[in-house]
Amino acid sequence: MELALAIVFGCCALGAGIAMIAGIGPAIGEGYAVAKSCEAIGRQPESKSSVTSTMVMGCAIAETTGLYALVIAILLIFVAPGLMGNLIKTLSGN
Repeated sequence: MELALAIVFGCCALGAGIAMIAGIGPAIGEGYAVAKSCEAIGRQPESKSSVTSTMVMGCAIAETTGLYALVIAILLIFVAPGLMGNLIKTLSGN
């Protein structure tokens, strides 16, 4: 039973680490969006307000995937091991 619990805890930690890799995507996307908006403002300074508001909205939407990954990682670290550990103990009869 200890081996089963160790495997569950290890897989939860591994899953949390893999989930946090999803934070790379929003960072790259937001950096690209900010760079392109700076280019657009540099070409047409009079369109600064519309470009900036569109960029901020796009960055906020892109950031949600990183936040979802963080929530999944936190659940995998703090909630899943306890639930799976109780399930394993119940199934093993101890």
